[in-house]
Amino acid sequence: MADLRLTPTGLRLGPHRWPCTVGRGGLTSAKREGDGATPRGTHRIVGMFWRPDRLPRPAPWAEPIRPGDLWCDDPRHPLYNHLARAPMTASHERMRRADRLYDLVLVTDWNWPEATPGAGSAIFLHRWRGPGRPTEGCIALRSDHLLDFARRLEPGTRLIVP
Repeated sequence: MADLRLTPTGLRLGPHRWPCTVGRGGLTSAKREGDGATPRGTHRIVGMFWRPDRLPRPAPWAEPIRPGDLWCDDPRHPLYNHLARAPMTASHERMRRADRLYDLVLVTDWNWPEATPGAGSAIFLHRWRGPGRPTEGCIALRSDHLLDFARRLEPGTRLIVP
């Protein structure tokens, strides 16, 4: 499987490029929770979640996003940077969002599975808000491009952010 590579003109897979956006904090080699930056490095795609009430299953290895699914972003919590379930009082993101940003999510291994508290969480590939609109640290793509990736990628695909 070819690597995904972030370039100045988009995300490249083999000879193809798709426009994307990155974190509002740009790229960083010193990722911290809440900095809005996309971490540099070689990451792996380790999971895929999708909203079965909105999309057909994009790949055999995709897991459904269920009501009550959360992603813990509280560095003090034992589930920091892991999938969690409601109810949860610690800081978290809802995976089942009202908007469509997380209808399809590719999970990277940034600070996972052994999370270092405060080193950043929830570094995903997901749907963008629009061209040029930054994320909170993820990489975001047009929904049809994201779906194309989901169908092509396998667990363990490398994502290179130079």
